[in-house]
Amino acid sequence: MKLAPPIRVRALNARDIRTGDYVLYWMVAFRRPRWSFALQHAAARANELGKPLLILEALRVGYPWASDRLHRFVLDGMRANQRWLRDRNVVYYPYVEPEHGAGRGLLAALAKDACLVVSDDYPAFFIPKMQETASEKIDAPFELVDSNGLLPLRAADKVFSRAFDFRRFLQKTLPPHLGDLPLEDPLKELAPLPRGFDAHQRSRVKAWPEASMDVLAGDTLGSLPIDHSVPPVDFGGGFEEAERRMFDFLDGAFSRYAEDRNHPDECAASGLSPWLHFGHVSTHQIFHEIAANEGWSIERLAAKPHGAREGWWGMSENAEAFLDELVTWREVGFNMCAHNPQYDRYESLPDWARKSLAEHEADVRPHLYTLEELERAATHDSVWNAAQMELVQTGRLQNYLRMLWGKRILEWSKTAREALATMIELNNKYAVDGRDPNSYSGIFWVLGRYDRAWGPERPIFGKIRYMSSANTVRKLRMSDYLARFGGQAELFD
Repeated sequence: MKLAPPIRVRALNARDIRTGDYVLYWMVAFRRPRWSFALQHAAARANELGKPLLILEALRVGYPWASDRLHRFVLDGMRANQRWLRDRNVVYYPYVEPEHGAGRGLLAALAKDACLVVSDDYPAFFIPKMQETASEKIDAPFELVDSNGLLPLRAADKVFSRAFDFRRFLQKTLPPHLGDLPLEDPLKELAPLPRGFDAHQRSRVKAWPEASMDVLAGDTLGSLPIDHSVPPVDFGGGFEEAERRMFDFLDGAFSRYAEDRNHPDECAASGLSPWLHFGHVSTHQIFHEIAANEGWSIERLAAKPHGAREGWWGMSENAEAFLDELVTWREVGFNMCAHNPQYDRYESLPDWARKSLAEHEADVRPHLYTLEELERAATHDSVWNAAQMELVQTGRLQNYLRMLWGKRILEWSKTAREALATMIELNNKYAVDGRDPNSYSGIFWVLGRYDRAWGPERPIFGKIRYMSSANTVRKLRMSDYLARFGGQAELFD
């Protein structure tokens, strides 16, 4: 068992490792028991110190956009983790906060007797601030471990403003890291727990009762102070479901990915983003399976980085196209969040984009809709309405239509700032994969991030890339999609 690569580990405080009773792993972002550098690092630390490993996975109620939809998905994952970890040499402690603030003090209570605390280095949402605050309040050393993507977050020391530049950097920098995959089963070599250790540790935190089977099954959702107007989706969370979906995709739609992924009727996209967002599946595992299926070895990489989307990996057309989405486009968002604390602010847009949008802020908008009207899909554009209904009803938004969805919101808002606030609110409230670096990439791309100035200059959009429902319907196969979500193939512009 080995520690995570040093480039993936950083200390949040300067405290020394203590003579404690166990190593504490606080699972907050990589909510899976397999293919995780963070869990592997915690387990290796425990072996190194000759101590047991205690895993805390908690779910608070006070996070932004907390709802039945998001809570249920996380609870599915906790239930799957509990089943898996029951037969491993660890103590797994699932905690679900019954009311706001009820979980306060739990981490400190567990950290009190820990040699050190290990947690997940995830660069977005409320997680970084929560961890920084926690590290200041506990006496144990606090280490964060990056298991986000193939490229370590800190392999780059700057923000990349274009996907092309990031892709070229990736092609130059990534090869040495491709041999560093996390262990499939990071707990395999842990020593058996000391007699009575499990019961003793649980007795220390009686003030924070372990989540019961009913709680993990979601039976008590109705009693929690979260948004009950956003119901659970019809697909489950958890690493087992994530891996099943991954294999189904690789055995099926993957063979059509390059050609059909943009067409809503073809359902050729992987659909894995909800499980990736909650850490139920690892990019490393997905890459490992694709490489194995392709009979790939690192010697097939192109000799020189060229920044092109195709031809560098030395894999099939479908694999090259999918890896560009999974690695380049997903991880450029993580690069932004890790190195720019303003990643979710209007001010993070490129100068040219903000200048162009400002020049057209006074342009007449043919249609203006309120947030409430947009949320209800009450616009004149039935294609956009169908996309919004998909988001509300299913917690997903088809990849290509996500771009159109955002462009129309920009067109129908008084200002670009208002459009940004609307996109963030609707996406983060309804999308299971919202609140994610990749999600913010998509939203900000609508306003010019990772793009270039386009001509001819248009009203409202200025030099921002323009998209229309009319062109989208002409371009894509989507009649079944429109029928499913109540839209019509009318060419509204």
